[in-house]
Amino acid sequence: MVATVPVPSVLEGVDLVDHHCHGVVRRALDRPSFEALLTEAGAGDGVFDSQIGFAVRRWCAPVLDLPAHSSPEDYLARRAELGVDEVTRRLLGRTGTTAYLVDSGFEPEPITSPAELAGLTGTTAYEIVRLERLAEEAVLAGATATGFADEVRRLLWERTRDAVAVKSIAAYRVGLDLAPDRPSAADVVAAVEGWLASVDAGGPVRCADEVLTRFLVWEGLGRGLPLQFHVGLGDSDVDLHRCDPLLLTGLLRATEPLGVPVMLLHNYPFHRHAGYLAQVFPHVYVDVGLATHNVGRAAGRVIAETLELAPFGKFLFSSDAFGLPELYHLSASLFRRGLNDFLTGGVRAGDWSSADAARVARLIGHENARRAYRLEVPPRPAKNQGAGQG
Repeated sequence: MVATVPVPSVLEGVDLVDHHCHGVVRRALDRPSFEALLTEAGAGDGVFDSQIGFAVRRWCAPVLDLPAHSSPEDYLARRAELGVDEVTRRLLGRTGTTAYLVDSGFEPEPITSPAELAGLTGTTAYEIVRLERLAEEAVLAGATATGFADEVRRLLWERTRDAVAVKSIAAYRVGLDLAPDRPSAADVVAAVEGWLASVDAGGPVRCADEVLTRFLVWEGLGRGLPLQFHVGLGDSDVDLHRCDPLLLTGLLRATEPLGVPVMLLHNYPFHRHAGYLAQVFPHVYVDVGLATHNVGRAAGRVIAETLELAPFGKFLFSSDAFGLPELYHLSASLFRRGLNDFLTGGVRAGDWSSADAARVARLIGHENARRAYRLEVPPRPAKNQGAGQG
């Protein structure tokens, strides 16, 4: 019998590019506020008795000089003692992330801007521009139905001057079952007329029309920047059955000739579907951000299931972290652990070599993102970058 030879970690020292995240809150948090930001459900019974709750106590507590598995009470007391800035520096400083791509379109409360996040972490940060917000800004600025399209185009080019991607939250607003064709100018005018009439009658300035969503998507693709789609799980505002990425198949087929990368974000529980789309469409990329920290110790299984079909050169890391620095730390730690288990498991089984496993770790960790977004991100010295480093 041949003895099993231990396989070293292939993620040790590998930089991460977080290709989709948000900012960090800069205020002190009491327990209800912390719990409200910890899961998509918000505060309530059982938040700490969950995969993510146990993951915080296991992976984040040692970074704050506490024993692993400390009680929620001890953890929150230590967090308050250190202060928000020190907690943020510690938790983000242990992720090994060299660049953050920040969606600046969701701000239910003051959070760090891309520039502030970069300054706080000593890394590089880039902006992602949310398309629906541009449409709403156009209406708030007084755009008429006939002038709406041109105003959106003007805002798009102005706001993306230094951005690296655009994003659609169609999943939240109309679902992903979008018609594949680009809407006509007349269709856009008619849709805006209906929207403006609703606003005049007291309705919200909220872009939630399928025709206008398609208009925004096609305009975003015309800008030539990668287009991100929220897919799969989210908070209670999302109707999950309308968030299966397979609903985008017609649109993906229609947009393939453009050659613009389409980034399917999150994807759980449809991550296998997303992996299929990444295999059959050359311009489609996938991640399992948001799911990684929410599923806790099951992250490795979700990563492995996505990679059943998704090409290794089209799978990226993201956290989709918002508000809590713990979410950035958990996403990076659990992703490193899960991907390392997957890759080193393949080495042990003889399915690929150690050299190939190390190369794939670099692809997924940062090279795929740098290529897809055309980033110039200097590598960081290989230290304090592994999961579980206290």
